[in-house]
Amino acid sequence: MEKIPVGIIGISGYTGLELFKILSLHPLFEVTYVANSSGQGELASLHPKLKHICQILGSKEPSINKADPIEASLACELLFLALPHQESMIFAKKALQNPKVRIIDLSADYRLEAHNYAKNYCEHEDLENLKSAIYGLTEFNAQKIKDARLVANPGCYPTASLLALLPFINLVSSSVFIDAKSGVSGAGKKLTDNTHYPHINENIFAYSPLKHRHQIEIFEKCQQFLDHQDLSPYDGAHKPCPQIHFIPHLTPLTQGMLVSIFATLQVELDPILHLREFYKDSPFIRICENPVDVLNVRGSNFCDIYAAMSGKDIYISSSIDNLLRGASAQAVANANLMYGYSPTLGIPLF
Repeated sequence: MEKIPVGIIGISGYTGLELFKILSLHPLFEVTYVANSSGQGELASLHPKLKHICQILGSKEPSINKADPIEASLACELLFLALPHQESMIFAKKALQNPKVRIIDLSADYRLEAHNYAKNYCEHEDLENLKSAIYGLTEFNAQKIKDARLVANPGCYPTASLLALLPFINLVSSSVFIDAKSGVSGAGKKLTDNTHYPHINENIFAYSPLKHRHQIEIFEKCQQFLDHQDLSPYDGAHKPCPQIHFIPHLTPLTQGMLVSIFATLQVELDPILHLREFYKDSPFIRICENPVDVLNVRGSNFCDIYAAMSGKDIYISSSIDNLLRGASAQAVANANLMYGYSPTLGIPLF
């Protein structure tokens, strides 16, 4: 069977690297185009851990191109955009002029409704494609992802938070508080004051509490799910959505994310049984009898979820690998769905 040619735009970063690692072993996708902003160097010099990998796999090491949307859309059927926010929509708008190309965008550019994007990022420059973009939280929009030309891959914080919260959101009777802790790779490859080793080592701290821009993404998707049980924009009357309070923390981990959610429900129930029933057909969701941790999900596309109740008060906790389930592996699972394959095909399990 002939493999589907795919491209990775933004090969220099952590998510670009993880995409290449997964796609290089995928039985039905073949990386034929990689690009970054400069188009210089060799893949193995950019990511030394990839040295000799293509040789062992019997494939040709792709040249690094300078990112060009027209060239990329002609070379590939499917493009993964691992570009910074605000750059992806410029690239995607031009690439989608080719009616044969499909895109999975790992930035925030197509995740939010236009008014929320403008409030938290900037004015959107591709409103036409934004209208048709499908939010790629695999367990909730699988049917729509199958027919999509443009999938907005969720970020790591919203992925871990929504997978834990959505099974209970229609039962919540209080404000929701989300305490989220991420590894440093979630901040990207570029060095900052917060990610400088002497600052982050043996340290943990909150940043942008109650005003982080992922808070609106989590709230918007909870609102959409309450309105019509999937995560697509809705113009009708809204059901009341509880207030979402989101507090992210940076931790001295490389990869991993742990989310703790606190709320009050309308009823008492067995939260583990509720989760098992809700996710009974979801291969990448594991319901746990004990509190979760990041080590058991690292290197995989799994999301582990635990919950406990005291009366009507509920505690829900989830863990993911922020670079895989929170970015690259989820993107490939969505690509599988777009082409009619099982979402588990070629996805790392360990």
